[in-house]
Amino acid sequence: MSQVEMSHFAQTIMRQKYSHTHEGVVESWDQIAYRVPKHVLRAVEASKSQIQRTYELIRDRKFIPGGRYLAATGRLFHQVNNCFLFRAEDSREGWSDLMFKATMSLMTGGGIGCDYSKIREEGKLIRKTGGHATGPLALMQMVNEAGRFIMQGGSRRSAIWAGLSWSHPDSQKFITLKNWKPEVRRLKAEDYNFPATLDGTNISVLLDDEFFKAYEDEKHPKHTLAHSVYWTAVRQMLKTGEPGFSIDLGKNRKENLRNACTEITSEDDSDVCNLGSINLARIESLEEMKEAVELASAFLLAGTVYSDVPFAKVDQVRSKNRRIGLGLMGLHEWLLTHGFKYEANESLASYLEIYASADALVKPYAKAWDLNQPVKTRAVAPVGTIGIIGETTTGIEPIFCAAYKRRYLKGSVWMYQMVVDPTAKRLMESGISPDAIEDAYTLAEDVERRLSFQAWVQKYVDHSISSTVNLPRWGSALNNDDQVRNFGGVLLKFLPYMRGITFYPEGARAGQPITPVKLSEAVKHQGEIFEEAGDVCDITKGGSCGE
Repeated sequence: MSQVEMSHFAQTIMRQKYSHTHEGVVESWDQIAYRVPKHVLRAVEASKSQIQRTYELIRDRKFIPGGRYLAATGRLFHQVNNCFLFRAEDSREGWSDLMFKATMSLMTGGGIGCDYSKIREEGKLIRKTGGHATGPLALMQMVNEAGRFIMQGGSRRSAIWAGLSWSHPDSQKFITLKNWKPEVRRLKAEDYNFPATLDGTNISVLLDDEFFKAYEDEKHPKHTLAHSVYWTAVRQMLKTGEPGFSIDLGKNRKENLRNACTEITSEDDSDVCNLGSINLARIESLEEMKEAVELASAFLLAGTVYSDVPFAKVDQVRSKNRRIGLGLMGLHEWLLTHGFKYEANESLASYLEIYASADALVKPYAKAWDLNQPVKTRAVAPVGTIGIIGETTTGIEPIFCAAYKRRYLKGSVWMYQMVVDPTAKRLMESGISPDAIEDAYTLAEDVERRLSFQAWVQKYVDHSISSTVNLPRWGSALNNDDQVRNFGGVLLKFLPYMRGITFYPEGARAGQPITPVKLSEAVKHQGEIFEEAGDVCDITKGGSCGE
């Protein structure tokens, strides 16, 4: 689709987030689509024809690079990585080093993720000083507070993730750390800028092979701990939406570092998150899919050369791994337009098999450009505003709802717009009744099908899938204390086949940025912008990966 076919809402977001201004003239999408591959691919001396083909792919919104590419490419300081991955070390030097790395990374426009599992537990004696350790939760909160006052790249809120092993002595405290007191929740609802514990950080419990062994084996020394951690976490998920689970098993057992939205995985401190997504809803054939995967993978590989970095170690790790994260969006729209339900099917599998061949398709480019072959190539990000630009369903997520109110930050003021979901709108214009369109709310009543689909797609993804499953409000008929055991049993069946999962019960966080509204109300106010004091925290509770 051409620039003139982009909706008013998508163009508004594009101008707010990504357009550069030259002599008072704001870039169009066509100009952004040319600027980005021109700069990135020139870094590896790609041919003019490759630049042209990649430009056309982006122009038609069949491939959309991550938002840092759209915003930073062509700037004097062009840091286009979405996130940086760290491991906290258990020493004074380690804590100081993490604060340095977090600050430098956030200030250049990247989110951060950190595994705190090596930090000794709270209260443990420190032999050299005679004092007692404050534990990993203290360091998490230090990083969170740094993020509170750092606008990434001077223009976007910080995106942060914290992970802790299920077997860490402080894991139970970690699981409930974001249980804010009622008075804090009330103040947070009135003003989202009111500070609360880890309010800018997504959190996950890290599960490994030992967890599943301990959970199943009654004689395992950590059997009781595994059950306690799991069921405490499951109830928390159903009630508050946090924590999530990050799963690293078998060949992936050491890859417990994650980016802010958890789709990129690594075992190497200071690795990077380098994202872009193919819009499957706009791909018209298997041949076109192959070209898109090839060109998009090559573009991201070139980005490992082009991007500036916040400090030297990032360049060293990046040069070793050349890690890229080619993602997908528009899966649910593709399913709907082909008459399929939100579940696995052979027709979609044929496209995903081509997607899974990204390793082979990018290999000739790595050889031609004298670069290491990427250690991994595929990660499905939640995509955020990139999904709005693409005007399709985000990542592997289903349509959220036909109409919603979207809150966002403009400068220091919270604003909102009424939005008619573009996918739902197109489907309705083609004669499909809104009642016939499955969305996150209808699938919230069929969680097993939702989880089954994610586990199936994961077979084609070598990193992870960032996915948040919407749930009914805590205390409702389908989400309450009586449902915890059944829900946890269903989830446990799929966890070994996933790399990560989070849940969001409706209303779990005050002022959620996307709220369902009546279609008639959204149509009446479409295109209007209103000012509102509210929460910009998205459904992944702070993540902005892929934006």
